[in-house]
Amino acid sequence: MAKLLTVSRAAHLIGVTRADMQKHIASGALPSHDGMVSTEDLLKVFPTVQLEDSGAFERITKIREEAFGRRIRERVLPNQEVLAQRLAAQSEELEDVRRHLAHYHDLIEALRERIEGMAHASASEQLADLGEFLDSGLAGVLASDEPSDTLAIMNDMLSVMSAHVTVKPSGHEFFVEGNETILKASLRAGLAPSYGCGNGNCGLCKARVVSGQLKQVHHTDYPLSASERTQGYALLCSHTAVSDLVIEMLEATSPADIPEQEIVAKVRSVTPLSADIMMLHLQTPRTNRLRFLAGQSLTLSVTGSIANFRGDYPIASCPCDDRNLLFHIRRNDDDEFARRVFAGALLPNHAVSLFGPFGDFVLRKDSTNDISFVVCDTGFAPIKSLIEHAVASDMPGTLRLLWAATCADGHYLENQCRSWADALDTFSYATLDAADPQAAGMAAAQHLLAEGDFVSRDIYVVGPAAFVSALQGALIGAGLPAQQLIVEVI
Repeated sequence: MAKLLTVSRAAHLIGVTRADMQKHIASGALPSHDGMVSTEDLLKVFPTVQLEDSGAFERITKIREEAFGRRIRERVLPNQEVLAQRLAAQSEELEDVRRHLAHYHDLIEALRERIEGMAHASASEQLADLGEFLDSGLAGVLASDEPSDTLAIMNDMLSVMSAHVTVKPSGHEFFVEGNETILKASLRAGLAPSYGCGNGNCGLCKARVVSGQLKQVHHTDYPLSASERTQGYALLCSHTAVSDLVIEMLEATSPADIPEQEIVAKVRSVTPLSADIMMLHLQTPRTNRLRFLAGQSLTLSVTGSIANFRGDYPIASCPCDDRNLLFHIRRNDDDEFARRVFAGALLPNHAVSLFGPFGDFVLRKDSTNDISFVVCDTGFAPIKSLIEHAVASDMPGTLRLLWAATCADGHYLENQCRSWADALDTFSYATLDAADPQAAGMAAAQHLLAEGDFVSRDIYVVGPAAFVSALQGALIGAGLPAQQLIVEVI
């Protein structure tokens, strides 16, 4: 018998994105029943699915893991207690099925006996035939060799490994894997929950559990009131999901929802990406993480007895890894912070003060349009954050990147773009070279106009003022609606 699954669970099971699953539903290829899809219909739409090797899902997972700044992410089973509780829940479901079949068997047996008792009636032959039919039908039900529902079985296995969480009122969904906390899982999925320390002390990640079971996995010093506990509130940073959950959780929907923060981070590394570009890796304390939206910027400040210097830079990493912050620093004699970085003034464990975040160059998640990212030189930094976040958020539509360079090392992370293109069916990129930012803007505009479908896309543009101005004028003049053009000058 076919089993009904949520769209998110079905996508997780088949190994495709939720957006891809929604496209099949929207086209009518995959029937939907009140937001649920059946395993039978799934196998019709995805007849060649290989459950043992969900390649698409693994590729997406790889990109998401890299977005966290981790080369390796352990996939672990839930702890013993959580695992036991999930297995017990499935055992109860199986026992319910057994009881149902037992009652069904008793009913059929009683009906057969009644028919046998009516055999002396004038319609005895018909009743005998009916009794024989029920006997064979019962035997068929209890001894059926019909193939089992493979997807349903695989879903039961995945339900032991992960829990599905639905967020109210947004309707967002995500999965809690292994022993991770609900907060970490929501960040991994590209959500923007309310939180502060991430360590059980501030209480900002407090949320109400509407249904489902939790288990505390980390100590917390924040005291929930008796009233809050009665209403089902819990700290998402210190609990994991035992069962599927429905929670009420505050989420940021715009930069205005992100508070200004001041954090002292430590330098993890300063690594050359090219002869003229350094990657600065900062790490925040475990008890004071940075909350930001992809595409936003920070003020970096170093204060010491010898020198004080500061600079404003876009964050080049995904909000899903809130402790590890990356910045692309270009050699610039007019930028004191950049001069100090290239002079070796920042060493591992040096303190850097962070102020922010600021800026509204962020993804518009209410739009369902395909997206083009158009950048010049180190304008790639905030775009990298946006792309990683779009992948983590499972945003619908295709992603295109056009990267213009005005110097020899301008495409300093093209290998990253290549890996995205290899791993994601929805991502593509192109590069171009130009003599200066204005020429780069005009060349990028010609490239977009030649594609033909630019008026139906959201276009995110970031780079020097001359680049942005040239591109903006050409696209608006060619008919691109102004609300579909999002620009940032750096």
